[in-house]
Parts: sequence; structure tokens; C-alpha cells
Amino acid sequence: MDKEKVLQRGAEAIIYLKEGFVFKERIKKGYRIDMLDEKIRKKRTKSEANLLKKAYELKIKVPRIFSSENNIIKMEYIEGEKLKDVFSDLSKEKRISICKKIGKYIAALHDANIIHGDITTSNFLIKDDEVFLIDFGLGFHSSRIEDKATDLYILKQAIKSTHFNIFNEVWKEILNSYKKSYKDSEKIIKRLEEINQRGRYKR
Repeated sequence: MDKEKVLQRGAEAIIYLKEGFVFKERIKKGYRIDMLDEKIRKKRTKSEANLLKKAYELKIKVPRIFSSENNIIKMEYIEGEKLKDVFSDLSKEKRISICKKIGKYIAALHDANIIHGDITTSNFLIKDDEVFLIDFGLGFHSSRIEDKATDLYILKQAIKSTHFNIFNEVWKEILNSYKKSYKDSEKIIKRLEEINQRGRYKR
């Protein structure tokens, strides 16, 4: 039997690889009453699993879910590289291809009123010519323009801070793809500009 290999340990969950599958287990919080803690972890686990399943139905490349029980999600292991680690080193042609897919993915989510909540280049995996979106732990359903614009703002700031040298090129491609793929994009882009001017964003 394969041993567990910890892939990531965060404040909310531990993610590990075992027997060829990825497991995401929400961590018990000692400062919360046991009954409340169990309720919160169960709700968040169920929510994330449902969002991943919905994204999969929308033809977005995400890890497939195999089970969700006991505050643990069992999912497909994507053996790829984080976009954050390779974005600047890719050819311009490949970067543009990836950006178009990212724009389409976000548009599809927003059209279904799904907010990812943490769209950064750390949450995209590149495997061969495929782009996978991962970690819906902060995701939720919302039709609010503000929430959708904030989703874009988070990605914009992540690219600007981590990939400054290619920011103008890639952000233009992502935004163009988003606009072409989402009928209500004009309202979202307008709100994004307002958020930019405010210099902060709301959760």
C-alpha cells in the first residue's frame, strides 16, 4: 500500500496523495465547539465537491471527484506543473493558448453563477497542452456583479505581482477571451474597473 505524501498543508485543510488519488481533508479546529466544527467542515466539504462536479459538467478541466465523505474529498491526481512556476518561461504562443482557456473557464463559471474565490496562477495546473483549474475551497454560488468582478480582480493582482514582465500580454488575452465567452461580461468589466479604482476588493 502506498504511503501518504503530503502535497499541501494549510490552515483549513491538508492535501495528500495516496494510492494514486488526491485527498483533501478539512482540519478540525480546536477553538470551535465540536458539533459546530463538524457542521462547518461537512458543509464546506460538500460545497467544494459540488462546485467541482458542476465545473466538470461545464466542460472545465478540473480534477474528477470520486467520493466526498467524512470531511474528505477523494479526487483525481493531476500530475502537472503549477502555472505560477512556468508561466513566464513558456513560449508566447503557448501562453496565449493558456490565457484563452483561462478566460473561457472563468466565463463558464460566471455564466453558471459560480465564483471560484481564489483564482491565481497557483490554482492552474499545466499538463501537456491541457489547463486544469483546482482548489474550489473558497468557492460559492453568486449572481452578484461585484463577486464576479472580484474573481477577476484576484487573478489580475496575482498575475501583476508574480508575473509582472508578461502582465500586459497575458491579461489582455484572458480578458478578451472572457469577453467573447460571456454575454454579461461588459457589466463585470465595468465593475472590475471600479474595484481597480478603489484599490481594494470585497470578499
